[in-house]
Amino acid sequence: MIQYLLKQIYNNKTLKIHSLIIISGLLLFAACDKNAEETSSYNAANDSLRFEKEVHLRNIKQLTFGGNNAEAYWSFDNKQLVFQSEWDKINEQGCDQIFIMNADGSPMSNGENYRLVSTGKGRTTCSYFLPDGRIVYASTHAASEACPPMPESESRRYVWPLFSSYSVYIANNDGSNPELLIGGKGYNAEATVSPDGKYIIYTSTKSGDLELWLYEIATGEELQLTSELGYDGGAFFSHDSKKIVWRASRPEGEKAKIYKELLANELVEPSALNIFIADIDGSNVVQVTDLEGANWAPFFHPDGKRVLFCSNHHSPKGGMPLFDIFMINIDGTGLKQITHSGTFDSFPMFSFDGKKLVFCSNRTADRKPTRDTNVFVADWIENPEEDDLNFKSAAQQ
Repeated sequence: MIQYLLKQIYNNKTLKIHSLIIISGLLLFAACDKNAEETSSYNAANDSLRFEKEVHLRNIKQLTFGGNNAEAYWSFDNKQLVFQSEWDKINEQGCDQIFIMNADGSPMSNGENYRLVSTGKGRTTCSYFLPDGRIVYASTHAASEACPPMPESESRRYVWPLFSSYSVYIANNDGSNPELLIGGKGYNAEATVSPDGKYIIYTSTKSGDLELWLYEIATGEELQLTSELGYDGGAFFSHDSKKIVWRASRPEGEKAKIYKELLANELVEPSALNIFIADIDGSNVVQVTDLEGANWAPFFHPDGKRVLFCSNHHSPKGGMPLFDIFMINIDGTGLKQITHSGTFDSFPMFSFDGKKLVFCSNRTADRKPTRDTNVFVADWIENPEEDDLNFKSAAQQ
């Protein structure tokens, strides 16, 4: 009907004003009717993986089902996810390998749900799609086909290993033709790609500290973006490719001494991190969060004015660390908790159309405790409605 009225307006100028009023009303009615349809079609009873207060998440779907699966990131067409996994059902290596799966959980063209795209050798981490469907990931397979031994820490600190045998590779979507992209001295990993497809940002120790580096894909030229003492890593680009967001530590005094000692042993302690943003060239640095504990895994909201990140700052004193996803304005205001599972929720990433969120969690539909970390996809609800604000799962009723 709207197309018919537009044609009549074009043929009869006297109808313009009245017809435009009618069309505006029809468009408004259609939009309201569509929203009503979406709301009425939502069945809270079926959203068994959603928890009370998770007002921005709907229709949460589990995509992996055992072991440790993490850092799942979207393809540019929003149809697939690339992730790292040590789930023994799909990975016999004994340490993380890189896989691809369809984002809706359906089998791929070869009938499999998960496809290995790394070499199956060494240890891998931090994979990401390029616009043309190829992937980048870090791997130690060139140094050894075996999983590298975990470095030992003399203390009981919680630490992450920084294998100096990690280099960044690029491969086809099916895993074929893996080629070295970024190698050389030290730890080179944590690579992600700008939405405009021009740049890769990654973390390296080649300067002697854990710093961010910008790699131009067309030329291979590099630019060091950070230089302050501390861990700078886990960086992502804004949707317009003009800014970056990352996690960083800024140790001082005795903490700086400990940081350097751990770094010399290829270790980092991720216990005191905050979120920073800057322009793509590393200028105009702003510290977004000033919270206790580990604040990490940041990702820009599609509007560029907010950031999602993982934090344990709200953990009970003396209790087990509790990791949830939070949202905050880039000026540091408006802190809001997004996940409320009471387990581990992290690694949020918006789909490129902004409609969905992928994240990793220890949550289960039956609410039974587990150490398994799985990949989940949810609809992102920007403006929560009554069904969202009053949501209670079957397990909570």
